[in-house]
Amino acid sequence: MTTKLFIDGEVGTTGLQIRARLDQRKDLDFISLGEEKRKDAGARREALNAADVVILCLPDDAAKEAVSLIDNKTTRVIDASTAHRVAPGWVYGFPEMSPEQGRAISGAARVTNPGCYPTGAIALVKPLVDAGLVPKGWPLTVNAVSGYSGGGKQMIAEFEDEDAPNYTFEAFRAYALGLAHKHVPEMQVNMGLDHPPLFAPAVGRYAQGMIVEVPLQLWALPGKPSVARVHEVLAAAYEGARFVSVVPLGESAAMTKLEPEGLNGTNELKLFAFGNETTGQVMLTALLDNLGKGASGQAVQCLNIMIGADEGLAVDL
Repeated sequence: MTTKLFIDGEVGTTGLQIRARLDQRKDLDFISLGEEKRKDAGARREALNAADVVILCLPDDAAKEAVSLIDNKTTRVIDASTAHRVAPGWVYGFPEMSPEQGRAISGAARVTNPGCYPTGAIALVKPLVDAGLVPKGWPLTVNAVSGYSGGGKQMIAEFEDEDAPNYTFEAFRAYALGLAHKHVPEMQVNMGLDHPPLFAPAVGRYAQGMIVEVPLQLWALPGKPSVARVHEVLAAAYEGARFVSVVPLGESAAMTKLEPEGLNGTNELKLFAFGNETTGQVMLTALLDNLGKGASGQAVQCLNIMIGADEGLAVDL
């Protein structure tokens, strides 16, 4: 039996990546709209209601509109926008976030795909909060750098199209300097924190790939946990996970650099604890593809879980 799938916004960056992953699937029956009908509300309503599963790859307002056009109880939705990340009734689409999350996704009618930055940050912090190593009221900082593809077509043109009026030669750009990035609420909620983390994102002059860092002064934490203890908690949280792995401490200690493009084209998420027991400090670090586990790959993983397919089917490019 095939699943009828409609990708609303399939010509955008995330939509194109999802379609590229799914194109050879025989268990899916794609519903597609021609260019002349993509903005036709009637045609979109028909497609949305004809699908078993809809994946929304749209700006926030358009995603909310799309959901409002669904008037049956059978169409299930995966929303890749930020519109429903902390909305009631929506299941957060990060299967490895807890032992129960995969089961929640499998039975959900509405799944919100996590942001790329939050995927790395939540993976690093939530197990430590759950274990009591990091108090819920602790002031946390999240630093991150992403490839420019995370900004969509406009930012891609800004870095790649020399004829574009806003073409830039910048090698690195810090942004969201008002400390109100739209990913912060989902970080706070899913990390289990009492206060928003201080989030400092940046974009580099490369297409895709991401590093997310959470520095911790272990000597200041209640109980003064060691680097080894922090690593132990992380490793236990993701033991047996298919796409999330915690790099052994010895391997991390031997590393001298980390390339943000190291997992491009995959649905993998690697976690590191770069620590110094003498100073009582650790730099928790996540490596992922912002278009893979941070977007399209994770959406496909959630789709697989929802329709009962193998979780790893077509999640990589």
